[in-house]
Amino acid sequence: MNAEVRELPLFPLRAVLFPGGPLPLRIFEPRYLDMVSQCLRAQTGFAVVLLGEGEEAEAATSFAATGTEARIVDFDRLEGSLLGISCIGRERVRVVEAWREPDGLNRGRVLDIAADPVVPVPPDQAWLADVVLQALPEADETYRHVERRGDAAWVGNRLAELLPLSLTDRQALLELADPLERLAVLEPEVTRSRAE
Repeated sequence: MNAEVRELPLFPLRAVLFPGGPLPLRIFEPRYLDMVSQCLRAQTGFAVVLLGEGEEAEAATSFAATGTEARIVDFDRLEGSLLGISCIGRERVRVVEAWREPDGLNRGRVLDIAADPVVPVPPDQAWLADVVLQALPEADETYRHVERRGDAAWVGNRLAELLPLSLTDRQALLELADPLERLAVLEPEVTRSRAE
């Protein structure tokens, strides 16, 4: 992989976006409306990073260095001058430099993180893929733009989204480079969740 630095808008949120996962947003602030407009025109994305301190709608003072590029796949005008957008997570990125524009928009230089290798779910963990497939119909509207796959990275990322995990735990799972390690961490969480 060529480690080329590129510039992206940064969107600090109290959420962790995984590659291939959905992110519905309601946009109302002028700086983010402008960002969405620019992203749609240029057919580019923005990096979603977990907010550390500050408020999403105000001055984000710190955020995680690892995030995921989001691409807008659908949008809709909502009541009250809101813009609803549906995004899908693409590749993970590492923020190497960040700054704040005069309008309050965070921007940064990012490096792409290599995609998880495509490996099958181990046979003894195949039941985890079944758990995901059973859960998706309940979240069908949110997941309507999500590609369906069955490899370990896809299953692990969907479980990390669907399970009731803390944002800190989700961030740690996002930062793992091995999809089989992610499944191993998630397996006891799925077992615990099903027992409750």
